[in-house]
Amino acid sequence: MLEDVKRALRSVVMITVTPFDGAGQVDGPGYRSVLRRTLDAGIDVVTPNGNTSEFYSLTAVERDQALELTVEEAAGRALVVAGVGYDVQTAVASARTARSAGAGAIMVHQPVHPYLSAAGWVDYHRAVADAVPELGVVCYLRSPHIPAGAVAELARVAPNFVGVKYAVPDPVAFGAAVAAVEEDRLVWVCGLAETWAPFFWPVGAEGFTSGLANVTPELSLRFFAALSAGDRPGARDLWQRLKPFEDLRAANGSADNVTVVKEALAQLDLCTRTVRPPISELPDSGKAEVTAWLKSVAE
Repeated sequence: MLEDVKRALRSVVMITVTPFDGAGQVDGPGYRSVLRRTLDAGIDVVTPNGNTSEFYSLTAVERDQALELTVEEAAGRALVVAGVGYDVQTAVASARTARSAGAGAIMVHQPVHPYLSAAGWVDYHRAVADAVPELGVVCYLRSPHIPAGAVAELARVAPNFVGVKYAVPDPVAFGAAVAAVEEDRLVWVCGLAETWAPFFWPVGAEGFTSGLANVTPELSLRFFAALSAGDRPGARDLWQRLKPFEDLRAANGSADNVTVVKEALAQLDLCTRTVRPPISELPDSGKAEVTAWLKSVAE
């Protein structure tokens, strides 16, 4: 089972959006519609309750709802990697809920705490991993202060730790982390989406996460195929087409990371553009930029 999870992670790991209805509640039919469209396109790994899902503005009940919708829609079609986090007890409870719901793996969010030690980081993830030994565990590494040795130690003490979603924009540090762990022990996933994937690929990345895949799953899959095949001209061409969208998401300290994705989906009549504070909808100028990008990739 764990080897199956590792094989699946060598792919486009899509982070689901969480559509809201007119009353601001989770839109179940809209959620299914957006997800089904990506599955039909060939996406075979999905992460509900990730950052693109607005994880930190969802209630516990809503996170469970998103998980259930994803598992039901993806059954037999895709690996579900459920996002879990917050304090240890909450993360453990969420991991057990994911197991009961039928997820095949969990993605553990970076611990939210003003003080974070390398040893504490290992202890946090080990506690969650030990609670669900049957599930594959992926850590979401976002802090540059977590050394490669901490990842190697977690790999030593947690047998079901199978992958790293690496989201520090430093390919050199990434390469050092890959080299510090026994070869093939973990699957290394570029956690900075399409923009950074080509720079992580030569030093060990075998997959990348994507919010863009909610909008244009075919392009993300083609990009992955080009990287995997070593097709540098093809990958470069696709990177140049996809990067303007990712640049919009990264603007202002990634304030519009989710907003841009939902705006594109709204313009495609797939769900509403509604987001929750502390993020906000795009101004008219931003909406126009999304319109222009959608037109450019449709040509």
